[in-house]
Parts: sequence; structure tokens; C-alpha cells
Amino acid sequence: MIPQSSFPEDFEIEEQPSRNYKMNLEKKFINGHTDELEAMKQVIYKILNTERYEYVIYSWNYGIELTDLYGEPVTYVCPEIERRITEALTQDSRIISVDAFSFDLSEKRKVHVTFIANTIFGNVELERTVNI
Repeated sequence: MIPQSSFPEDFEIEEQPSRNYKMNLEKKFINGHTDELEAMKQVIYKILNTERYEYVIYSWNYGIELTDLYGEPVTYVCPEIERRITEALTQDSRIISVDAFSFDLSEKRKVHVTFIANTIFGNVELERTVNI
């Protein structure tokens, strides 16, 4: 026998608010709250600075995989970084897409990536340096 659900026909799905604690990364403390676009900047920062599968407190859908790119050729690393950043950030339903990737290979053994995350609150221009 298959269980029957009893959801009412007029239910609505509500988005959770984006309100978050405000992180001051330069002074290394948390003070107050932030919301919408500023909160999204923090969310993106946290996702891109958390190695996926490394911390038990996070879901396997949270974070990014970068450590296995060390020692790989640049021709492999650049498209892989683009794919991994896009995959990591679009796990959050508030991030619509990630595009406009640009790579700077001027430093030895480093790839400097700039890109734009399109969120429901607006666009965020970002950058990240990956050691290879």
C-alpha cells in the first residue's frame, strides 16, 4: 500500500530570508547582520573557501573541490575551475548563474580567476586565486 500525502492544494513555497551575520574579514570578527546582496557576497565567499567533503558539518553539496588541481596542467585547470566554481555556487538557489570568466596566468603556479555571479539580488563581481 502506497501512502497518500495530504498537502493542501493552496500551499505556497516560501524562500527563506537571506539575513545573515555580518563578517568583517579584515578585522576578523562578526558584528551585526546583513541581508540580500551583501549577504550573498558572504555566502559566495564561504562556499569558495570551504573545501568540499572536508568538514563533517557541511553537506556534500556545499563547498568547492580545488585541492586535486595541484600539479595539473593549465590546459586542464582553467576549464575545470570554471566548471567547479559554477557547480559549487549554483547549489544555492539564490544564485541564478555564473559567467564572464577571465583567467590570469601571469604568476607562476597560480591561476587568478575573475567572474560574475548572477543572484536574485543582483550581480556580484568576484575573483579567486587558485594554486596549481
